[in-house]
Amino acid sequence: MVASTSVDWSDPVAPTAGILYPGHSAEDDYPELEAAFGDGTRLAVVHTEMREDAHRVDALLEVGGREVLAEGVRRLPPVEAVIWACTSGSFVFGYDGAAEQVAKLRAVAGVPASSTSFAFLRAAEHLGVRRVAVAATYPADVAGLFAEFLRAGGVRVLRCASRGIVTAAEVGTLTDEQVCEFAAANDHESAEAVLLPDTALHTVGVLEELERRLGKPVLTANQVSAWEVLRLAGDGRSRDGFGTLFRSSHGG
Repeated sequence: MVASTSVDWSDPVAPTAGILYPGHSAEDDYPELEAAFGDGTRLAVVHTEMREDAHRVDALLEVGGREVLAEGVRRLPPVEAVIWACTSGSFVFGYDGAAEQVAKLRAVAGVPASSTSFAFLRAAEHLGVRRVAVAATYPADVAGLFAEFLRAGGVRVLRCASRGIVTAAEVGTLTDEQVCEFAAANDHESAEAVLLPDTALHTVGVLEELERRLGKPVLTANQVSAWEVLRLAGDGRSRDGFGTLFRSSHGG
């Protein structure tokens, strides 16, 4: 699993965290979280270049390219940490390539950095989750690459379902009910959590409903991205209303 970082949570402050988000689809999940926190925490979203909206390996490698992310960093306000809020644009490089991507992002930003793919691993580790089901909106080949990434990080994937959607734009139009139905239909009885890996998917407003229906933790891309970047920024406070992950305190 991913090594944890030692942070002193005894005196939390309201940080400003940088969100590098490709294109436009479900980026409004972040201001929704920011407003719901209501404590001065800022999730500063910068849209990075996405020349082609396609969940296809060649297009995703370009979306997550070094210069694309570096240009996004240059447009961020001063932040305590930054995250590349794109799951497919990180795991598509493979585990080692995604780690190199984060290392380069950290070097450019000069602050702690991560990506959504590693946020999933850290969230699973934090919750003690080792067996998962994946409900991915991606085409099957891309969903399979996410499963491979998770396995490389020490997580056992019991089920990996694909909805077969090619564009982020289409993913962003799925309704709350469609999201809940898709997650519930692709659970596995032995999975300790269900993962929804696409940051193009609106999930912040249905996190509690997802967990109520499934009866277990549900980890979604925008949720784990916000949690991870706040953790890196030194904010480990537990927060109600955003699923088991946010309710669980980092301290203690």
